[in-house]
Amino acid sequence: MVKPAIPELQKSKIRSALNVGKRFDGRAPLDYRDIQVTKGVSNNAESCVSVRVGKTEVYCGVKLGVVEPYGDSPDEGTFMTSVELHPMASEGFDIGKPGIDAVELARVIDRGIRESGFIDFKGLSIESGKKVWQVFVDIVTINDDGNLFDVAGLAALVALGSAKLPVYNAEENKIEHKLSDTPLPLNKDALSFNMTFYKIGNAIVLDPTEEEEDIADFRLSVAFGDFEGKPRVTALQKGLVGVISEKDLNLIFDTVKEKYNTFFPKIKQLVWDE
Repeated sequence: MVKPAIPELQKSKIRSALNVGKRFDGRAPLDYRDIQVTKGVSNNAESCVSVRVGKTEVYCGVKLGVVEPYGDSPDEGTFMTSVELHPMASEGFDIGKPGIDAVELARVIDRGIRESGFIDFKGLSIESGKKVWQVFVDIVTINDDGNLFDVAGLAALVALGSAKLPVYNAEENKIEHKLSDTPLPLNKDALSFNMTFYKIGNAIVLDPTEEEEDIADFRLSVAFGDFEGKPRVTALQKGLVGVISEKDLNLIFDTVKEKYNTFFPKIKQLVWDE
């Protein structure tokens, strides 16, 4: 993936503004852009949603298949996440097999969901040792204006939260082309949201635009949920070459605590329509 170079003057202006707590779009460094969620985007999936944050937009679909379980977990379903960085979303994305950026994005989202316990894998068992449901989460980028990690991660949560199990015909060992009324087995209390922090100049930033993201020194994705009214970190992933100082790390985790109270309830509402 090769993106156009940003002029040095533009980089300098972005950093200078952030160093005094300002951004070109009027937000403070730790503010998110407006979030828009549309469900029922496609009728050909167990669930399909569109999530748009600012100008960044992704589609996410959930499909289920019946497979043999893994030998070390005979009574548990399986889970797989894939990401397509489509060229229509950015001139920096290429046609072909997923590159390292798509693989990393998929793994960060997969780990945040898997390690949180959000999916009840035992609830996906059809016949122990023989048949289980496999959950596929497929994410396609529609437009990239920064922060795909959080936008795609939210889309995955919303799609999983609204998914229904398809009708399975055990006698004929096939999936019928209709959905049941049974939701995907999920642990609502284990919901975990990914929030990615970027260091730009002297500032820590959330929800960067594409220009801001492209000049970041490092990023740290933190997946967190609820534990008895306090944030519970379920996964971490560092990206880019910059070094995270103790001061930066303390600020990031202090922000996680703050955003838990103000932002996490909004995520729950988006996922569960509550």
